[in-house]
Amino acid sequence: MRADGSAADHPRRDPPARRPGRWLGAIFGIAIVALLAWAASHVAWDQVGEALRQLPAGVLATAAALCALSHLVYSGYDLIGKHWTRHAVPARRVMLITFISYAFNLNLGSLVGAIAMRLRLYAREGLAQPIPTQVLGLSLASNWLGYGALAGGLLMAGWLAPPPTWPVGAAALRGLGALMWLVVVGYVAVCAFAQGRGFSVRGHDIVVPGPRIALMQIAISASNWMVMGAIVWVLLRQGVPYPQVLAVLLAAAVAGAVTHVPAGLGVLEGVFIALLGPTLGHGQVLAGLIAYRALYYLGPLLIAATAYFVLEARSKR
Repeated sequence: MRADGSAADHPRRDPPARRPGRWLGAIFGIAIVALLAWAASHVAWDQVGEALRQLPAGVLATAAALCALSHLVYSGYDLIGKHWTRHAVPARRVMLITFISYAFNLNLGSLVGAIAMRLRLYAREGLAQPIPTQVLGLSLASNWLGYGALAGGLLMAGWLAPPPTWPVGAAALRGLGALMWLVVVGYVAVCAFAQGRGFSVRGHDIVVPGPRIALMQIAISASNWMVMGAIVWVLLRQGVPYPQVLAVLLAAAVAGAVTHVPAGLGVLEGVFIALLGPTLGHGQVLAGLIAYRALYYLGPLLIAATAYFVLEARSKR
């Protein structure tokens, strides 16, 4: 006590219940820094610079604008989740969270970006479970629903011509495309007939959205995949038809997801060289893909990392 009877000043201490969260936050931040350093060490920066110098300024400007559009469209995934769950996080903050998690997802894998980063940032906004998990699940479903709608149509139309060395032929790819469409149509049908109902799968409750939201998922996701295909098509100097580039990109995306290689390093290039190298030449394909990684992966990651640490610093204050 002071002489005047008032309480003495003491430094404020965090409640014991909050201290584990602070430690976990610090550990998560250290892990993010380590992963960023790892990603930077695996980039051939001299090749990136050379690939960018080979492309005209107009091509780079168009590709950069399309990259910004794609990341903007992708934020619609979580905006659909906001509309569905009716949570109170402002739309602009939802878009920022989606951008950060997507940039980390592209470069460091879905476990870090799509899952850990997204759940942590939503927890920072005060969202309690199961809402963040529902938004995450809807976002992941949206991504692959749009993929299935586009890839299924392109495969059935014959835009992906497999090399003779591939174990699958054109007929098998058309059948795969039809199966993708059946899955997408089946999802919409389930949403139409089971709207608002819950399912229990191994003790986990799953609630499906209505058909309107399902159609929004497909439309926004398909739009994003189409913009991504347009980016690569522009960087390849429009040397082959756009649907063919989009089909190859979709094939490379699923190959990268299956192999679980962060950022699809080597997988993306291998698929494009195998399918488009004989037509465009290996050098042009590699230069276009290196520029694509720089504009769509590395540039947004730099912005997202800065935004993430700014959010962390503000939350601590």
